Amino acid sequence: MSPSVFSTPDSPSAAAARARAEEVANTPSGRLRQAVGEPTWVRRLLIGLALFFIALILLVPLAAVFHQAFAKGFSGYWEAISSPDTWSAVKLTLIACGIAVPFNVVFGVAAAWCIAKFDFKGKNFLITLIDLPFSISPVISGLVFVLLFGAQGWFGEFFIDHGIRILFAVPAIVLATIFVTFPFVARELIPVMQAQGTEEEEASITLGANGWQTFWRITLPNIKWGLLYGVVLCNARAMGEFGAVSVVSGHIRGETNTLPLHVEILYNEYDFTGAFAVASLLAFLAVITLIVKKVLERGVRSEIQEIRASKEGAV
Repeated sequence: MSPSVFSTPDSPSAAAARARAEEVANTPSGRLRQAVGEPTWVRRLLIGLALFFIALILLVPLAAVFHQAFAKGFSGYWEAISSPDTWSAVKLTLIACGIAVPFNVVFGVAAAWCIAKFDFKGKNFLITLIDLPFSISPVISGLVFVLLFGAQGWFGEFFIDHGIRILFAVPAIVLATIFVTFPFVARELIPVMQAQGTEEEEASITLGANGWQTFWRITLPNIKWGLLYGVVLCNARAMGEFGAVSVVSGHIRGETNTLPLHVEILYNEYDFTGAFAVASLLAFLAVITLIVKKVLERGVRSEIQEIRASKEGAV
């Protein structure tokens, strides 16, 4: 019986395509794709589970906040966010962020420049100190300032004798906010500066520029996206800080309450609509922060890709 009865011989182009497919499948990359490849239903299941988890953990609580905030209608919502105590908390939060973020920008840029551009003894120890707030509970951070500036603290008596109020006042809130947020800018800039290297700065100095000219015209433009990204993260943490600020604020209503502390007080007073209305302000700021963060992430990625491309081109 002729074989043509059961099969049709491949055309030259089909045979070449099949041979090419077999050749690609036998390459390391082809075998890797086959090894890690998953059926379509598995990929869809995993993606569905991820989306369900995100909705359950992030979107549902966010929707619950706004639903409870408007439980008494817009009039009840507006009454809660327009009260004098709420605006006092907003002002204090903005003051703390307005002082802490610029301070951390200056410190972060200086620390990142020092760590990424120079080699010196104690470099790893300095990095460890920068990461210290990440490993210490915010409550412990607040207790440190109580031990330093409290009535029985190391410096408390000195400031009390001179009429300077640190603890349970704005200065302690600002200090606590600075302490818990100062790693963010430095930690975002160190990898960017290390990826850039020191070639451009060395060329600038060789051509006669001084340190400040090199920084303003070479270093700072190259780190603008990473710097903005660090500022966004630092500001987000400063606005939402609760533990350290709660210890040093004294919970004086209308004076030393930030927005997170004001939410706690309203909730403890069973004013649920007011608590969630004020919380919606923080949620709204968080959504804006996420949008800005996403935009800046693209800038950071493009900046790092440009650096790598320039280095590969130079090689």
